[in-house]
Amino acid sequence: MKEIITHLAFKEEAEEAVRFYTSVIPDSRVTGTTYFRAGEPGKEGAVRTIRFELLGQEFLAVNGGPEFSFAEGTSLYVRCDTQREIDELWEQLSEGGQKQVCGWLTDRYGMAWQIAPTVAEDYIYGQDPEAAQRVVEAIYRMTKIDLAEVERAYRGS
Repeated sequence: MKEIITHLAFKEEAEEAVRFYTSVIPDSRVTGTTYFRAGEPGKEGAVRTIRFELLGQEFLAVNGGPEFSFAEGTSLYVRCDTQREIDELWEQLSEGGQKQVCGWLTDRYGMAWQIAPTVAEDYIYGQDPEAAQRVVEAIYRMTKIDLAEVERAYRGS
């Protein structure tokens, strides 16, 4: 085995979604595109697949047809170092989508995302179970994650 690549099946908006994602997520790019040919189950000349990277992680998107949809049980989890990163991604990715609790959102293409502070994982998986529980409870009360509030919860203040 060489690697595992996340495969995303869109109805018919794979190219639009990938162009959006690579414009919003830094250090991202399209690395290849294939197109439907005559006789294939898609409009001839339309994008069939599009390979791309988000922060250096490889993905493959496909225009799979109307029977495909995303489920909230699978999401793209983005670890952010600053409140500014959280705010910018949250606003951009949720535009035209739906904001949910605990830093989750569903974008306009139906893809679920979690926008979370990197430090939250350190707190939750750290050596202080009481502090970890306070952080979890604080996050449960949030929609967009407030990094300062997460840090206050960790400290117990």
